[in-house]
Amino acid sequence: MQIEIWSDVVCPWCYIGKRRFEEALASFAHGDEVSVVWRSFELDPRAPRERQGDYASRLAKKYGMSGDRAMATLHHMTDVAAEEGLEFDFARTRAGNTFDAHRVLHLAAERGVQGAVKERLLRAYFTEGEPIGDPDTLVRLAGEAGLDEGEVKDVLSGDAFGAHVRADEAAAEELDVTGVPFFLVDRRFAVAGAQSTDVFVRVLERAWEKSHTAIEVVAGPADGEVCDDGSCPV
Repeated sequence: MQIEIWSDVVCPWCYIGKRRFEEALASFAHGDEVSVVWRSFELDPRAPRERQGDYASRLAKKYGMSGDRAMATLHHMTDVAAEEGLEFDFARTRAGNTFDAHRVLHLAAERGVQGAVKERLLRAYFTEGEPIGDPDTLVRLAGEAGLDEGEVKDVLSGDAFGAHVRADEAAAEELDVTGVPFFLVDRRFAVAGAQSTDVFVRVLERAWEKSHTAIEVVAGPADGEVCDDGSCPV
């Protein structure tokens, strides 16, 4: 069973949703038969390599809320993240363009370490205050997560995997995905948002049941109303 997850590495609900999904997968009886693929989604494709200003100010401007309301929102999100064992430090975040980060994640997928690199980038941004749009930082972080730093540097110096990122984004558009995280199970069941662990468990169980249930014939042809062995009685 394959699960595709569209997300961005600067999306707080994506990190929270990742943890909730992982908890559900850990309790799922067939978890070792599930493959997870991280798909690209840029929340702000036009962002510069590093965006100036603090997170609260950007949030207030984007959604037209007061500074106090923005701070309250960040405190709430920090508390929610803590319930999932995550440490968010919005005062340290250094936002920026994530296109290169997504290219690195596609390289990581080819090398079998996409999950580890995804986790490393999320933690670097939300907890450690790393500049997520800086190529040298991406090289170092990817190396810490299992990729060859020289190979990552070569990817970032050219346009490798750029088409992969755009293909993911085109697929998201076709699926009418307008927000992340977005989970697609076997291209049949979709979950939008950082749902509870219980919701993820139910989706996994239902998807597994559907994919491993024999076809049930609810109506059969009457005598003579079927073609077989190269002939059709009329």
